[in-house]
Amino acid sequence: MKLLFDFLPILLFFIAYKLSDIYVATGVLVVATLAQVGWSWLRQRRVEKLPLITAGLVLIFGGATLFLHDPVFVKWKPTVVNWLFAAVFLGSRLVGRKTLLERMMGEQLELPAPVWVKLTFAWAGFFLVMGAVNLYVAFTFSENAWVNFKLFGLLGLTLLFVLGQALYMSRHLKTDDADPSKES
Repeated sequence: MKLLFDFLPILLFFIAYKLSDIYVATGVLVVATLAQVGWSWLRQRRVEKLPLITAGLVLIFGGATLFLHDPVFVKWKPTVVNWLFAAVFLGSRLVGRKTLLERMMGEQLELPAPVWVKLTFAWAGFFLVMGAVNLYVAFTFSENAWVNFKLFGLLGLTLLFVLGQALYMSRHLKTDDADPSKES
């Protein structure tokens, strides 16, 4: 559900683009992203760092697109966000004993330390590739194709990657040997 909430501004961007143009869609993206951050603040009285940074980048790149009337800035935004995420995942290996993923999910999942490291590198690689693919689509194909890719391609590839990660993690989850419901 959180993933869908995170993709809501992109969905609204897509709808606005289909109904109008890249500039209206960019305005909708900026407003939706800021509203999303505001909603998180109202509900939790805090906003996580990455969504806050993403909102800042949307404001900067979206604002540049609107102010300079040039869509190149909004086309770069997904790449910058993805590469920033990759840098954060890779940087988490240098800070502390646990990776970012282990810090985020370690209380829900018990995995061996080498698995957390592999997952971290997999996520960093995924974000690096997604940033590069975004640039390729944005500057090789039509604006309409890029907008379609931004919603369907990025979301679809992310969902497939998450599914692959879940399958990989399921093979390494530590389980209790004794099932208390089967004891007599």
